[in-house]
Amino acid sequence: MTDDREAIVPVWTLATGDVQVPALAGDGPMTAERLTELRSVLAVLADQPIATLEVHPLPDELDRGLGIPLDAVSPLAQHLSQLITQSARGSSASATATVAGEGLYRMVVPAKVAAQLGQGIVRPMASKTVAGGIHSALMNSTGIAANATFVPVSKAAAAGAAGGAGVTAGVAVAGSTALTVAAPLVLMAVAVGVSAHADHKRQQAIEHITELLEQLHDQRLADERSELDGCRDAIDKATAVLLDQGKLGASLGLDSAVHAISKALAAVARRLGRWQSALDELPEGKAVEIGALAKSFPGIGDGGGIFRTHLELAALAVALKQRVIVLQAVEHAQSDPGNVFENFARTLKADQRRLDALESGIAGVLVRLSALELARPQGLLPVFTTGEVDRLMRAAHRIRRLGDGVAVNGRAADVAIEIVRDKDGSVVVFPALPAQS
Repeated sequence: MTDDREAIVPVWTLATGDVQVPALAGDGPMTAERLTELRSVLAVLADQPIATLEVHPLPDELDRGLGIPLDAVSPLAQHLSQLITQSARGSSASATATVAGEGLYRMVVPAKVAAQLGQGIVRPMASKTVAGGIHSALMNSTGIAANATFVPVSKAAAAGAAGGAGVTAGVAVAGSTALTVAAPLVLMAVAVGVSAHADHKRQQAIEHITELLEQLHDQRLADERSELDGCRDAIDKATAVLLDQGKLGASLGLDSAVHAISKALAAVARRLGRWQSALDELPEGKAVEIGALAKSFPGIGDGGGIFRTHLELAALAVALKQRVIVLQAVEHAQSDPGNVFENFARTLKADQRRLDALESGIAGVLVRLSALELARPQGLLPVFTTGEVDRLMRAAHRIRRLGDGVAVNGRAADVAIEIVRDKDGSVVVFPALPAQS
């Protein structure tokens, strides 16, 4: 995306219920830093989730394959179109920014809400091309935010937009900051963004598992992978039906997919218990031979191995379960339109706790393994060959790297969901990511 220092970015403040907070934004332009402060203050003061929505020009290059496409008649696309149309009538900045009919809309949901949706449901996705980077549809978003001027959409525009933003739409009490009450818009954006995030993790896990299985030639693990990846078709169909506000039926095959995922998660839990027990049995403060370690963690010193395949299978099962949890949350929320976001958050949080515990347990195992001191193998010869020394050094390096990038009970971050809107009103929703501050 181009770096435009004069960019004017309209920003809506969206609430998911009727709330009253002090007038904080005013009507004047804001810097990116001021907008970040505003989000933090609103998250503290309001008892309902409050999100912000910005509109940027479309990037020149964009990999739409990372996101989930929805046509113009889908509820999310319609809610967004109504917000744009009504806001443009009362806000010159909004009218100018949206006149082309296309743009990249960036919704940021506060960290407090992200924590309500589950500790681990949105985590950074490591970039293979940039060290320490993450995948994002809005390339160089930090730089643009630093150079753009954010203009709050006026109270009049918000009031006009509220009527078209969904069943529970309204506008906050006069005298408060301009809050468009748009629970369905926030709900659908979060649901699709989280689902896309989980599917991206599924794709990464499948790629890694395929590479590992090519080395192992293990039919049992290949069958386990195939059974899990076979769940995708039913989940994709169910996602499409629910996001179009349809009803799930038995013909979709979601029940069998959920059963397969539950079996896989049970296997993950059993393996995790064995790994934790094996680590507990190691002598404290003493170096461990790689051969002894490999008995409980097969292939740990190699580039592939059964242990690493089990880790990727666990990641695949968790990613699929997260998509199912989102489906269940959307279904519950849509069954009670007057209580949209509360149902959504409650359903997500209940099941997410178990997944959080599972992921935290695996992360703890990896951290403990990476901290182990490896002992030289016991042998008859007092001198090792150069090849043996090299193998030991490579194994030690691989084991130390197991803890790289592992997040154990990390602090919840604001969640950013980026939505591309085309001229025909259709949208592509990209994976939800921790927002860059």
